[in-house]
Amino acid sequence: MQQLGDEGAGYGDAELSVIFTADSVEGMNELLTPDEMAEADRLTIAGGTPGLTLMENAGAAVADATAALVPQGRVTVVAGPGNNGGDGFVAARLLAERGFAVTVVLVGEAERLKGDARAAFERWRGPVEAASSHALKDCDVIVDALFGAGLDRDVEGLPRAMIDAINAREVPVIAVDLPSGINGATGAVMGAAVSATQSVTFFRKKPGHLLLPGRIHCGPVAVVDIGIPAGVLETVRPKTAVNGPALWAPHFPVPRIDGHKYSRGHAAVLSGGLSSTGAARLAARGALRAGAGLVTIASPREALAVNAAGNLAVMVRPVDGARELAAFLADKRRNALVLGPGGGVGAAMREEVLTALATEAAVVLDADALTSFAGDPEPLFESIRARSGDTVLTPHEGEFKRLFIAIDSDAEVNSKLEAARQAAQISGAAVLFKGPDTVVAPPDGRASIADNAPPYLATAGAGDVLAGMIAGLLAQGMAGFEAASAAVWLHGEAATAFGPGLIAEDLPEALPGVYRRLFTELGTPAGKRPL
Repeated sequence: MQQLGDEGAGYGDAELSVIFTADSVEGMNELLTPDEMAEADRLTIAGGTPGLTLMENAGAAVADATAALVPQGRVTVVAGPGNNGGDGFVAARLLAERGFAVTVVLVGEAERLKGDARAAFERWRGPVEAASSHALKDCDVIVDALFGAGLDRDVEGLPRAMIDAINAREVPVIAVDLPSGINGATGAVMGAAVSATQSVTFFRKKPGHLLLPGRIHCGPVAVVDIGIPAGVLETVRPKTAVNGPALWAPHFPVPRIDGHKYSRGHAAVLSGGLSSTGAARLAARGALRAGAGLVTIASPREALAVNAAGNLAVMVRPVDGARELAAFLADKRRNALVLGPGGGVGAAMREEVLTALATEAAVVLDADALTSFAGDPEPLFESIRARSGDTVLTPHEGEFKRLFIAIDSDAEVNSKLEAARQAAQISGAAVLFKGPDTVVAPPDGRASIADNAPPYLATAGAGDVLAGMIAGLLAQGMAGFEAASAAVWLHGEAATAFGPGLIAEDLPEALPGVYRRLFTELGTPAGKRPL
């Protein structure tokens, strides 16, 4: 199959010479930690752009967002003592120039303002009130410029009282960079946090905009250009990205005109017994809709009739136990395998997992395949680290805690992002840590964070479909991190496309529409009639 980004292979002179490159996909998918953002600022200033210019641009963007939300009325800017407060002073001045009645509430002492924040304060000629809940009484909109993304300690005292007062007011709130009280690196609430109507951030989003609970506090997030050149990323080199086509599209498989089912890979799913075949069938359907050329359910003999009756395009073969699984996988055309959905927990599953890991096939371990190693994961990790094929682990929070005991007991790991990264390094696998903010991390330190999962995706069997979709992409030649990230995004888009009332069976059937839109947006010739 054609990998997006390959030039012209399989299409002939009459087709496009370049399928597409990542440049043709919406960019700005990098996520910057607060430290990385500070470095981007430093590099920009060192390159000749004054810090005050960046602050003026940031404040102007906040003023624009505020005026768009509330075209007229009374604005209260709650400013902190740092650069975030400086952005707030700029926004206050510009809004006053537009005719708004603006008051600044300063949380801290004016005498302690320094640098660019001091200069922005001195340019403000309007009223500055001492911080109190009473100061928020008469306003139509609040600009939260108290703390930025770099907050790394719990909020206490007067700042916490002001956050509580902001939340108590029933007026819109514009957050500068990130709602005050949210950790920009982890998304954690540092004691208390503002619940914003919307947020305005600069240059790139931060992990805290996507990770829960931070994302819940942000509202819609606008990313604005304040004069930081994209070239600084070559030095900063961020390793975290928003999960979307810009991340994995260059590796995405597109069917070739001269292709056939065998060139699109053969995914397999190990089924459970007679009473638990549904999960495997969901996974198999997900693999097929994700584009695998062939899909087979490896079924215990007791469940053969059920699995065969429940599938048309999916094949069914008898496989009982680890020995027969090894023989089944001896056919190397079966190049991707899912184990775990409805497979049962215990010694038999452990043996089957280790048998699969001893082959060259790409392996997706989900559900019971993970729980079977709870409390004693080292044999699993040793087998993964010893193999050359791709391995993807797909734990939800409970499975993650049971499998990665050392990480869960480490009080210093309070970030889902860093927990996933550590898990990948420990296990040697690409780890897909499920949730509304699903994180995918391979052992090399990269990571993606998804933000497109609708709430109705939380339904029984959805994870089984996801496991199958990953296997379907692995079967077509994608590497583990890219396959898992792409499957997560497609999974979320399919759920959104179907809408409320979604059940797991609907997800594979929504995928064709998602694929059509994806290929259209990426400018691929997939699906066009050959000339």
